[in-house]
Amino acid sequence: MSAESPLTLTVAVLTFRRPEQLAELLPLLFEQTERLRAAYPGRFDAGVLVVDNDPASSGAPATESHIDCTDLRYVVEPRPGISAARNRALSESANSDLLVFIDDDERPSTDWLPLMVGTWLDSGAAAVAGAVQSTFDPPLDPWIEAGGFFTRRRLPTGTIVEVAATNNLLLDLRRVRELGLTFDEEFGLTGGEDTLFTQALTASGATIVWCNEALVTDVVPTDRATRKWVLLRWVSMGNSQGRVLIHLAPSRPERTRARVKMGAGGVARIIGGAAAATAGIGTRSMQRRASGLRTAARGAGMTSAAAGYVYQEYRR
Repeated sequence: MSAESPLTLTVAVLTFRRPEQLAELLPLLFEQTERLRAAYPGRFDAGVLVVDNDPASSGAPATESHIDCTDLRYVVEPRPGISAARNRALSESANSDLLVFIDDDERPSTDWLPLMVGTWLDSGAAAVAGAVQSTFDPPLDPWIEAGGFFTRRRLPTGTIVEVAATNNLLLDLRRVRELGLTFDEEFGLTGGEDTLFTQALTASGATIVWCNEALVTDVVPTDRATRKWVLLRWVSMGNSQGRVLIHLAPSRPERTRARVKMGAGGVARIIGGAAAATAGIGTRSMQRRASGLRTAARGAGMTSAAAGYVYQEYRR
């Protein structure tokens, strides 16, 4: 590639049976690619890729009003699971220099894409992770809010992180191809595939940096804003955390030690979380009750992973 040739960037949105959400997001992504071109004239060619993980192509109608848009591609990945869909995004971006992931239930802030790219240009990192915040309609149950179930990390821009989620992530595909990285499809229906991928990236010596201003908003539906859902979500997070740690262990003895460590840590969280929740009852502290149960739920997931149980949050 000559020095004057623009870099190619693909914004990939994965979708599964949420056509209304996708229809709302696509115009916002086209705005983002225009903002990127305006911020960096002549330096980037950008387009949008929709990967539909529904074999019935339920996302297709959302793309029909943009049928004449040359910046849009729509493909169906029939193999179930988020890892298969993310790997399809990787393969469909074989000619791109950069790949940016965003979820179909998220909405980007005004200069989200230029900020992500600007942080990449400034840092030379292999990946840039952006911030996520959640929004709710109707207002969130005070118990869930007190327990911090939807609290997300916020860090100063430029902070180096060891692991990142893929719901707001820029990847330098040249580095990814050099390392031969893909998303492990064993984790496709469970979650944790992004943890495994980004840990492998940083373990190779590559760097992930944080961009705090490149914010996306996660639109949480009513059925995910219940006490049952959030507790099961933290069970799932603990389970995938444990499975990733065990998966990364290089030998059978190391895997055994990882199971023991994860099981002990899980039991400690169950006991500590239950004690905090009980104390919260006595002191009438909603925060202690809710956060205690959150800790115990994560501990239950970790303990189940140590025992070999696979929690399939995205089973179909």
